[in-house]
Amino acid sequence: MTQNFGKVGVLFGGRSAEREVSLMSGSGVLKALKSKGIDAHPFDPAERSLAELAAEKFDRVFIALHGRYGEDGTLQGVLEQLGIPYTGSGVMASSIGMDKVMTKRIWLSHSLPTPRFAVLDSKAATPEELRAVPDELGLPLMLKAPHEGSTIGISKVTGYSEMKEGFVHCAKYDDVVLAEEFITGRELTVPVLGAGRTARALPIVEIRAPQGNYDYQNKYFSDDTQYLCPAPLDEGLTKRIQSLAVRAYNALGSSGWARVDFMLRATDNEPFLLEINTSPGMTGHSLVPMSAKAAGVSYEDLCVEILRSADLDLAQSENWKPV
Repeated sequence: MTQNFGKVGVLFGGRSAEREVSLMSGSGVLKALKSKGIDAHPFDPAERSLAELAAEKFDRVFIALHGRYGEDGTLQGVLEQLGIPYTGSGVMASSIGMDKVMTKRIWLSHSLPTPRFAVLDSKAATPEELRAVPDELGLPLMLKAPHEGSTIGISKVTGYSEMKEGFVHCAKYDDVVLAEEFITGRELTVPVLGAGRTARALPIVEIRAPQGNYDYQNKYFSDDTQYLCPAPLDEGLTKRIQSLAVRAYNALGSSGWARVDFMLRATDNEPFLLEINTSPGMTGHSLVPMSAKAAGVSYEDLCVEILRSADLDLAQSENWKPV
């Protein structure tokens, strides 16, 4: 019953490199919740203070922020202190999920498949270390700023001569650069809803971008990128990938909702986990609403389901009291 949600804040915008995308996501969520009769209000942390957030007396909030200061556990910690239930993962899972290196290390500890990788210091990596990476991982390879999203701070390296330029580009965004084995194949993504044993995977989306380049422009603004949902995979492989998505989600302690990205290797149809997005996009080009629609769930109903899952990490503590 939507009337039981009380006063709802939709947090979007923010001050990360993904602000533009977040503004689009939050506007869509706000409109959807209002269309369902929910008392929803916009709140942009880049334009208003945390004191104002506390003063709003929201009964719960929908986090439509992407990237740093919204998806990385920092805001989740603030909401825990204020006693305001929020959508998505808690402090620890949000923080880990925002760090591609830590995410991969945890997945490997759970024997989950992810491309081989190396970590380079953005300020101290030597030319010798840069040259050694292609020898270790092969070419082509990917360089990534591990705390960014929306393909920001990412570079594909096809030869030794491109390593320095790609590294310098990614190093502008982060203290370390993640070098990752390039998996040639099909790009897939799987939304997951719920938590623990109740977590469930939605239909798989296959992404076919022009020239295989799913960059910022092709992700959010181009109509040339093709999306196939459900992805044309046989039933056994579909179930295997969905199961891997749920296992990867639970390995990090994720809750509420998220989206898990894969590469499906062309040579043998082996899936490899790339990253998890604990506050995925909700724009007109976004993949979670697309997958939900294939499962018979409208954008508006998806927003309500996510909002209904809003919680606090400490909600079950006997000693917890809201501020």
